[in-house]
Amino acid sequence: MSKNILVTSALPYANGSIHLGHVLEAVQTDIWVRFQKLVGNNCYFFCADDTHGTPIMIAAKKAGKTPESMIEEVQKEHFKDLTAFGVSYDNYYTTNSEENKKFSESIYLTLKKNGHIVARNIEQSYCEHDQMFLPDRFIKGTCPKCGAKDQYGDSCEVCGTSYSPKDLKDSYCSICGTKPVLKESKHLFFKLQDFQSQLQSWMEEGSRLNEGAQKKLKEWFTSGLQEWDISRDGPYFGFAIPEEENKYFYVWLDAPIGYMASALNFLKDEKKFNEIWKEGKGKIVHFIGKDILYFHGLFWPAMLMGSGYKTPAQLNVHGFLTVNGEKMSKSRGTFINASTFAKYLDVEHFRFYLACRLGSGMEDVDISFDDFVSRVNSDLIGNLVNLVSRVSTSILDKMDRKLGVLSAEGKILVEELLSKDSEIREAYDSRNYSKVMREITGLGDKVNKYVNDYAPWNLIKTDVEKAREVVTTSLNCAKILFTYMAPVTPEIVSSLASLFQVQNLSFLNLTETLENKVLGPYQMLSKRVEEKNISLMIEETKEAFEKANPDKTKSEQGKKTDSDTATVSEDGYITIDELSKVELRVGHIVEANPVEGADKLLFVKVNLGEKGIKNVFAGIKASYTAEELVGKKVVVVANLKPRQMKFGLSEAMLLASGKDKTLSLFVPDRDANPGDLLK
Repeated sequence: MSKNILVTSALPYANGSIHLGHVLEAVQTDIWVRFQKLVGNNCYFFCADDTHGTPIMIAAKKAGKTPESMIEEVQKEHFKDLTAFGVSYDNYYTTNSEENKKFSESIYLTLKKNGHIVARNIEQSYCEHDQMFLPDRFIKGTCPKCGAKDQYGDSCEVCGTSYSPKDLKDSYCSICGTKPVLKESKHLFFKLQDFQSQLQSWMEEGSRLNEGAQKKLKEWFTSGLQEWDISRDGPYFGFAIPEEENKYFYVWLDAPIGYMASALNFLKDEKKFNEIWKEGKGKIVHFIGKDILYFHGLFWPAMLMGSGYKTPAQLNVHGFLTVNGEKMSKSRGTFINASTFAKYLDVEHFRFYLACRLGSGMEDVDISFDDFVSRVNSDLIGNLVNLVSRVSTSILDKMDRKLGVLSAEGKILVEELLSKDSEIREAYDSRNYSKVMREITGLGDKVNKYVNDYAPWNLIKTDVEKAREVVTTSLNCAKILFTYMAPVTPEIVSSLASLFQVQNLSFLNLTETLENKVLGPYQMLSKRVEEKNISLMIEETKEAFEKANPDKTKSEQGKKTDSDTATVSEDGYITIDELSKVELRVGHIVEANPVEGADKLLFVKVNLGEKGIKNVFAGIKASYTAEELVGKKVVVVANLKPRQMKFGLSEAMLLASGKDKTLSLFVPDRDANPGDLLK
């Protein structure tokens, strides 16, 4: 039976452009939604722009616009950029809507009626220069816990601690730099602690959260849940709080309610809406980044519990996007806007590459453009796209573009591919996309071997019908492989549906064969990545940064970060924070081969669990044979910046001790699973 599923991704804030970090989440969600639809589930995908708060108000004032006109322009830009990456929303709305206002007021008044809202006077940071109370994000200072400088007033991006703005050390107004003063003001608080036991049970129920997210939420329960300030003083761009004077809902109260508003705006029917949000006749699923887990894992479900709505069945939490092992950087040209990427590169290539990197956990997702080129050109183009193009162009023309029937051998190969159906479905459903990609490319290798063994381009010269048989088998296999790929590369798959003369490629028609039919004309499905386009994209990003920041000199932009410089102190010690930068994981060697032309190197493929399989060139040939490495569990530096070597890209490092001929690899003492983190 089909399921009713309502899916959302986090709302982009209407005060900046869409960048690749936003694209990661949008694509991760879109792949999951497309999969659900392709297996026959009734799945909706809703999102919106997050439009309220002081930053919007100030940005609009600087631009000489009203907040309403500015957010309308930004929403159109956001929608254009996200959909350019193949993200298909059922509705992309705004939090500045009548539906959202209605739900926000209703939920608040219900919570108030049920005794979950309390009012009291507090001291709040006030900027005398700008004559306004400062929101948390407009105050910066030194983190009271770890001492990191230039942190926002609500939480530290370095250690993850949440705190009050007045707890910051050396605080200053991020608008003008003035030190804020404290002024007393009446504020309204949501009594989050009223829901502590309910939230704990909710958090531990079923597969609602992955292990990492659940562990993080438990840290907040240990110290006890605190009341949550849900009001802000005017001037403020947002919804006025009912029964109060000059008080507005804090943006984080009405932002997640925007999911509900977007749903009602699309459904146009309160009965259908209530079936999902009140009666539980459907599953609510959120995709979010780990930086907003606190709001979605505590405040949001508690608000829903206290106002009579159903809570999310799943919170799918992902990590940050990093480039070459580092945070995205505007000065280095790696903080790339979605529109800039789409200008120079194929967006379906990025969807494919993200799928290769994404697992079901909340680890950061690192991209290397060297690896991007290698994987796309090798696995997508060389393996999968090439499988179709080599047998459906001139060879098929010589057969009047007509397929034959599957031979006994062909049926065996097709059945082998179909046998992976349930495994691939489970991996998609659990968001383990990297596993899906490994399975597909592995199957692609087998089909390509079949094609190479028969070489239909030669066979057609002597035996047209045998060549037709090989092409028929190959394209039936391609149909299965690209059906498995359909959630990831929808444009390529749409072109293939036209070639195969079928309406679409779906898991519902996965087992239908292509026999005795004339195929449509071949159109190029995709082409290889041009490395020069990556250079042009990065250069444009750098130039845009330099133009927007003329006061920052080249030397400032190019100076080394803490992670680039040696951090060993004079006494030879490093700190625990410095050690934590090295990510050591258990790796399972699944393949090992000699490297032609190299005296010391072996090429190994190491399975790192959710981190996927990484390629490593290791200088251990004098101590180990390729054969004895296969199956061995070893210790791997998993977050080493990929390095382009003469023989290929090396993505990690094996740890060993000793000298050339007496090297000894580090191996786990007891049972360990691939991907386990060493502590």
